Amino acid sequence: MKQILVLLSLALLTSCYSNQRDCTDFKTGTFEFTYTIDGTEHTSQFKRTDTLNIDYHEGHADSSSVRWINDCEFILKKLHPTTNAEKEAIHMKILSTTKDSYVFEYKRAVKRPNRPTRVEKGVAKKVD
Repeated sequence: MKQILVLLSLALLTSCYSNQRDCTDFKTGTFEFTYTIDGTEHTSQFKRTDTLNIDYHEGHADSSSVRWINDCEFILKKLHPTTNAEKEAIHMKILSTTKDSYVFEYKRAVKRPNRPTRVEKGVAKKVD
């Protein structure tokens, strides 16, 4: 009986926890994002307005349109894709927020048949 009470108490305590998700502060602004390619860490910046996202990476700017689904989810589509892969839209979802950053995940907006869906996560920090 004691074991059931302990398990029930733990279940109640863990079910009360929820991530903070105030996404409206992160719809627009300038952000920094750190990622790793082949073991090397890189940092890039991007600027987002209500309808446009501009990535700045290694001296190059790349623009995408932004279409908000709700306050925490949006679709990015490259304005000038150079490859077939860049023509595919990306679904971005803000999972949790802090005062000056947010955790997000992204994947292809349209699932490819007979292929597993690849979901990546990251953290963006608001710099302006």
